[in-house]
Parts: sequence; C-alpha cells; structure tokens
Amino acid sequence: MCSTCGCASGELRIEGVSSEHSHHSHDAGLPFAPRRMVDIEMDVLAKNNHIAAHNRAHFAGAAVLALNLVSSPGSGKTTLLTATLTQLASRVSCAVVEGDQQTTNDADRIRATGVPAIQVNTGKGCHLDAQMVHDAVHHLAPQNNSLLFIENVGNLVCPASFDLGERHKVAVLSVTEGEDKPLKYPHMFAASSLMILNKIDLLPYVNFDVDSCIANARQVNPQIEVIQLSATTGEGMEQWLAWLEQQRCA
Repeated sequence: MCSTCGCASGELRIEGVSSEHSHHSHDAGLPFAPRRMVDIEMDVLAKNNHIAAHNRAHFAGAAVLALNLVSSPGSGKTTLLTATLTQLASRVSCAVVEGDQQTTNDADRIRATGVPAIQVNTGKGCHLDAQMVHDAVHHLAPQNNSLLFIENVGNLVCPASFDLGERHKVAVLSVTEGEDKPLKYPHMFAASSLMILNKIDLLPYVNFDVDSCIANARQVNPQIEVIQLSATTGEGMEQWLAWLEQQRCA
C-alpha cells in the first residue's frame, strides 16, 4: 500500500516486464502511527526522486525531451497525443509511455499513428512513478534527440507529488470541466509549466469562463503558460507544436 497516496501496487503490469522488477518501493498496507506514516511517505518520495534524477540525467544525456501529461480522466490527453503525433512524427522521432489502471486501449491508439508506445497498467495504482517510467523507457529505447510523451494516469492529485524525471509537466484541462479546477487541485497546476485548455470547439455549448480559468491557474502558478486548442478540430494546434519545438531547441 502506498503511504503517500493510498494506492496499491500489486497489480502493476508493464508490457514485457515482470512485476517483480517494476513496483513501488514500499511496504504492504499496515496500520502505522502518524509519525511512522510520515517517515514512510518521505522514504517513498526520496526513493522516487532518486530514480527520477537518474531518469532526468539519462534524458539529458540523450537529448530526449520528456513531457509528463497530466489531467483528469476524459480531458482528451490521448486524442491530443494522437493528433500531435500525426503532425509531428514524420519530422521528429517520438515515443510514448501510456499510464492507465487497466487496458491497452490508449497505447493501441498511439501505435496506430506508427509511433512506438508501451502501456503501463498500474492496477489499483493512481499514478506513474519514476521506477515505472525507468522500466518502460528501458524497453522503448527512445532515439537520441527525440520526444518522449508520458501520459500519466487520469488523476489531478497524486501525480503532482511524483517526479518522473520529465522536463515539464503539462496539465490538460478541458472546457467540459469546471474553470475552478486549478483552485481545487493547486499542487498539480503549481507543478505544471503549461496548461492546455482543450476542447475549445465546445465552448458555445458549455458554461465555461476561459478568462476565469486562466486567472485561477495563474493565481496558483503565476508563471504557467496557457495554450487554448481543440485536438479534434485542430484549432490552436500550431501553437502547441510551436511550444514543443521551442522546448526541443532549448
């Protein structure tokens, strides 16, 4: 049982990787006193951060731009990824780590674009951690000077605490959600470099205040960049692709 977020890791599956090599580094769920719980939480995060630092050094050495895409379920992360890869993959080498509790549906959608993807099924786990990404990347073997997209489990809470070694977290928020999401989940938006406001083609049909949403995001993170787009219609995609190119050049 993960003392940090309460998720269980016993059902973790990474394609081609046995579970004994891919798991949270923590004890089984037992009743602990509060002091012991804090100690374990710090230990879990310290071990994760150590592996994340290793991942980050590996990515830097290979000039791999790793991005951690985070959001609520249903924000359109996978649709955004497939649209991105369709436009980008002919010019830039890309690879994808897909995180979900069950199924390989999203990885199958990514592979249909011709881009290599590996699915990490976390079972009852509610986030990816650095060890999972390390193991998945070992099997993906992304090329030097490439883009690595890590699509995290749909959850705006626990992924904020777990560094994966990425260059940036990218928070995807759809207009079908509330504009107060950045205030409800401030840690995630504070940790993100970019907020993508997705599904803007639906704005005429939903009650969503774009300006208020952006103001809320900048209340918790004054430096956060914002891109408005529709992965379905393509509106605003050029700004997202330009941001990716800027990060690659950086």
